[in-house]
Amino acid sequence: MEKKIKILAISRYYKGSEFLRNGNNLGAEMYLLTSSKLQCEDWPWASIHETFYMDEDSKGEWNIEHLINGLAFTFRSKKFDALVALDDFDVEIVASLREYFRIGGMGDTTARHFRDKLAMRLQARDKNIPSPSFSSLFYDEDINAFLTQNSAPYMIKPRGQASATGIKKVYSKEEAWEQIHALGDNRHKFLIETFKPGSVFHVDTVVWDDNVVFSKTSMYLDTPFEVAHGGGVFRSMALNDNHSDAKALTKINGELLKAFGLRYGASHSEYIKDKDGNYYFLETASRVGGANLAEMVEAATGINLWGEWAAVEIAFIKGVKYQLPKSKNLSAGIIVSLSRYQHPDLSEFSDQEIYWKLHKEYHIGLVIASENQERITQLLDQYLWIIKEKYHASLPAAERPAS
Repeated sequence: MEKKIKILAISRYYKGSEFLRNGNNLGAEMYLLTSSKLQCEDWPWASIHETFYMDEDSKGEWNIEHLINGLAFTFRSKKFDALVALDDFDVEIVASLREYFRIGGMGDTTARHFRDKLAMRLQARDKNIPSPSFSSLFYDEDINAFLTQNSAPYMIKPRGQASATGIKKVYSKEEAWEQIHALGDNRHKFLIETFKPGSVFHVDTVVWDDNVVFSKTSMYLDTPFEVAHGGGVFRSMALNDNHSDAKALTKINGELLKAFGLRYGASHSEYIKDKDGNYYFLETASRVGGANLAEMVEAATGINLWGEWAAVEIAFIKGVKYQLPKSKNLSAGIIVSLSRYQHPDLSEFSDQEIYWKLHKEYHIGLVIASENQERITQLLDQYLWIIKEKYHASLPAAERPAS
């Protein structure tokens, strides 16, 4: 009898249900380790063999010593074939657990390429991948040299956060130093880089055997920084594979992921295109993109990134070749906003292009798909007006402690 594959998915956030569901459908025993506060979420319980819980401290963190001790006890009766971090904030923890328990997969050093923005910048520089000029905040002399050689504005970024969380934009050398000094003993957890205006793209992929086997390029219609710090509405549009930006970024992203050491799994990377048409790497992650971008990618291609990530993990464990399902090549878009209503009525959104609707308290969101990219643009603009007029609410940008 073939031995059952056991996969432990780890997440401090409610996400990755399709990863758990498809892993179970493919015959693996799927286990979940999550925070106690999430035990009432709508996890795919029928697909989960067993669930383990950790309590969070006042900062939303787990006690690592307790985590290791708990897993060590669990490992007495269960041998896991893979540990998988479903969320960006768990990548480093899970990498450390793999190292500690000597389980295969991405270790500490490689994981930093996908979590630590300073490590990303250094690796990109070493591999000749264009990215904004930057400096660590370790040495005053290096910071002064950076500020002298590069003109404002600048971005001061947490090294370990996701998306636009915790980023400060400053407009002079003096303001930069004010912000750096204000960080106090935490300044080593940040970096500073030049601000590059332009269009921001994201590339979502499936990687197998050191190669990108699936890639979808999309463009943010409002950048994550603008949405997070300006209280805007989140919008992105998946581009047709024949679009010039999609072709260029598919190539650049493939080279980057190979240089960064992602052997297999899912990834979400972001790039900016400046006014001269040059592309610059912003950041990458070894997980499926957040903000329901997976639903938009699925609408455009028919590929569920969470499900295929599970398939890749299982194929790697079994030592068999992964086969990507046949994909489509449509245009698609997503629009998401905080809502002033707890349960907004979505009945007025009834266009045939609607693929998916978000059902989440105090949120409103839609994914649309069409063969006509102009139609996607038209609907996203139309929905933006309706949502701003009737539903939109905003909150100050969330701040998490830099990890």
